[in-house]
Amino acid sequence: MSNIYGKNVRVSIFGESHGAGIGIVIDGVKPGTPVDMDRIAVQMARRAPGGSLATARREADQVEILSGILNGKAEGTPICGIIRNTDTRSSDYLKTAGLLRPSHADYTGHIRYKGFEDIRGGGHFSARITAPLMFAGALLRQALEAEGIRLGSHILQIHQVKERSFSQGDLTEQNLANLGAMRLPVLETAKEPLLQQEIEKARAAGDSVGGIVETAITGLPAGIGDPFFDSMESRLSQILFSVPAVKGVSFGSGFAFADMTGSEANDPFRLENGRIVTETNHNGGILGGITTGMPVVFQTVLKPTASISRPQRTVDIARMEEAEITVSGRHDPCIVVRAVPVLEACACIAVYDAMKEAQCL
Repeated sequence: MSNIYGKNVRVSIFGESHGAGIGIVIDGVKPGTPVDMDRIAVQMARRAPGGSLATARREADQVEILSGILNGKAEGTPICGIIRNTDTRSSDYLKTAGLLRPSHADYTGHIRYKGFEDIRGGGHFSARITAPLMFAGALLRQALEAEGIRLGSHILQIHQVKERSFSQGDLTEQNLANLGAMRLPVLETAKEPLLQQEIEKARAAGDSVGGIVETAITGLPAGIGDPFFDSMESRLSQILFSVPAVKGVSFGSGFAFADMTGSEANDPFRLENGRIVTETNHNGGILGGITTGMPVVFQTVLKPTASISRPQRTVDIARMEEAEITVSGRHDPCIVVRAVPVLEACACIAVYDAMKEAQCL
């Protein structure tokens, strides 16, 4: 089923953007795992709507635990969390019912679900459904951090504004924590106002922009993952591509490998305090689908938000005739900013699943 991910810890999402609520069931969390709801709330707030760079929709994103957690510890039974929707405005979508929004899942969802899909706010296809993924990732992140594993991300690009990629020196625990506390996480602080200007310019024009997020995972031991279909790249990519607007994932030097020779791309081995490490990390901490012990580094490309207020050509599927649509409602001019913590949460789920299989948890 497409709403279920994982083999050793399984997550199942449910709900619609404008329904009563959205939620997730997490099965396979180790009994006794500490669950700090205050720390989870901090992570949830990173994704929550609101603010000048995001949709005006206001949602507290408070998670109501229905089962699986008692006295701050995971019971080992399925954990079910639900988030009530409190600021829906479905009338925005009834105005254009039948008009296929360009680059949305309106058409494919209509075909797949034979016309019974919920069209309000994108229904089950909405990025709103990433809030339960945030909860699962924030919960599992605590277990990973107890094992010395840390995650952090920065915005590598928004539209035409770019910054440098991670260097090994950037990947300290403190630097990754600092990035997690920034609304616009960047390595080069001078780029922050430029990124904000790109987003605000798109909003003013009734348009949107996309970008690239680079994520690093440190502290992963060597030997996690498998060759071929369950490679660490495969596990991460599968869940990352479940995030709406994600259109590309690459690891290490990614597409830059096309410009390299083997002597430039290879990562030479050396010894450091009795431990095998690589001199460089072009392969992003993964060889043969298995972690090397070096930081796992990947880049995620997100397309511009599909909902824009500019007139666009479309089809009225009810009348089967060409039409024009102007999308109204409350939408992010750039989904990249709020996607940063979601990508980290997804990575936590994938890594926890792989480490549990390797019996490291």
